[in-house]
Amino acid sequence: MTEKRLKRELGLLQTTMLGIGGAICAGVFVTLGYAATLAGTGLIIAMVLCGIINLFTMLSYAELGAAIPSAGGEYTFSKAAFGGFFSFATGWFEWISNMFYAAFSAVGFAYLLSYVIPQINVPLTAIITIAIFTAINVKGVSETGRTQTILVIILLGILGAFIAAGLWAGSGEGTSAVVTPQGFLGVLRASAFIFVVYLGGEAIAVAQAEIKNPGKTIPRAILLSCLALIVIYTLVTIVVFRVVSPSELAGKESPLAYVAERLTESMGLGSIGIGIITFAGITAALSSVNTSTMAHSRVAYALARDGYFPKRLFSVHGRFRTPHVAIILGAALTAAFAATGIVNFVAYATDFGFMIGFVFVNLSLIKLRRDKPNLARPFKVPLYPLTPLLGIATSLMLIFFLDAGTLFMGAQLFIFGLLAYYVRMISYEVGFSAIAGMNFGVSGFSAILGYLVVSDSLPVALTLETKWLVFAFAVIVSVSYLVAGLLFTTRRRKTRDE
Repeated sequence: MTEKRLKRELGLLQTTMLGIGGAICAGVFVTLGYAATLAGTGLIIAMVLCGIINLFTMLSYAELGAAIPSAGGEYTFSKAAFGGFFSFATGWFEWISNMFYAAFSAVGFAYLLSYVIPQINVPLTAIITIAIFTAINVKGVSETGRTQTILVIILLGILGAFIAAGLWAGSGEGTSAVVTPQGFLGVLRASAFIFVVYLGGEAIAVAQAEIKNPGKTIPRAILLSCLALIVIYTLVTIVVFRVVSPSELAGKESPLAYVAERLTESMGLGSIGIGIITFAGITAALSSVNTSTMAHSRVAYALARDGYFPKRLFSVHGRFRTPHVAIILGAALTAAFAATGIVNFVAYATDFGFMIGFVFVNLSLIKLRRDKPNLARPFKVPLYPLTPLLGIATSLMLIFFLDAGTLFMGAQLFIFGLLAYYVRMISYEVGFSAIAGMNFGVSGFSAILGYLVVSDSLPVALTLETKWLVFAFAVIVSVSYLVAGLLFTTRRRKTRDE
């Protein structure tokens, strides 16, 4: 069975809108306040730096997507280059990071809505949003593409008006000078935090089995979306600091709405800016939920196709021709992530997964260039091998500036992925003993981690909410793996007796 049952319906406009709309999420509307406390007006530099780092890897996506236009994105590239556990790990992190991204966008949408309707329940609103876009994605990729195009056109129009008004109105109480209170380290920390706002071109690669004329459309759409994002984000950040100072943004749930309010008041238009920018943020968040829902389902579909995930996830709806089982499963897990309602943590977790994926994509490009020099490549990465090497180095660099709690969770997700791989791929005769041992090991590691967190024995400082989230996750994982280890041990003995 192959992914030929998926229909190629997306043209250049819809594909480009997937990239732009997938990236311009609620992040740019809700994360600027915290990022400004890290980098000051140096956040402008961080925006450009993130755009360049993103471009390094997106060029690799463009080459690989044009050469191997099959469902699965990074996973498909890694499978062609390496196979085995390496390709599974790529797909595993891609699947998880897209679900975190959908959760991040849904929570961001809920926070933006709470700026207008304070009484709403943020986690519940996020879950309802995920349910709505799950239904849209099940209905069909053409419906997803049309929805995305409409949302992004509205969004770009509002952001264009915001930029034009900010540049035309002149400086407010802010400044155009670039000042970095924590130096370049502050810029790097801010870059690691806001990198989530550039994640979107990846959605193009994941949907490549449903894109018309992929050899030309995929590279063009990726490059157009990358360049557009750098320009838009840089101009938005410049306008923000022309209107207000970085210190004014601290603690604001919707910093961009606050800036828009100040801007329209200075223009004699009252507080209309709040409503306009909040509407733009809501549009951006919904757009990102839409694309990331499609992305995580296609990855699960590809993993199931190759036997890494249950075959049931390879099912395609008889009428809508979409991987409906994979969509619904991913949506359920996304809703669980969104139920935390914690923006900063979900943003860091999203960044971690995508950065790991970026490293794997660049490694896949290098391996395929060496092993398959005759592979048809409608597009080639310029300045090879410097470009993919820079993509690897910069992605790894940003990982070290992520929140410590996120790194611990990332390590546990890797271990869980390792277990999932061996459960699916090794024989029962060899596997029971190994799996039982792995379960007990993970259980013990998680228990130790939980103890270190609650006793404040870690060498890094964690915020209270992050500490308790990591502790709860560690306890759940420890108990789950302990039970699994006991079950595997019991099963192994029964098998011997029989």
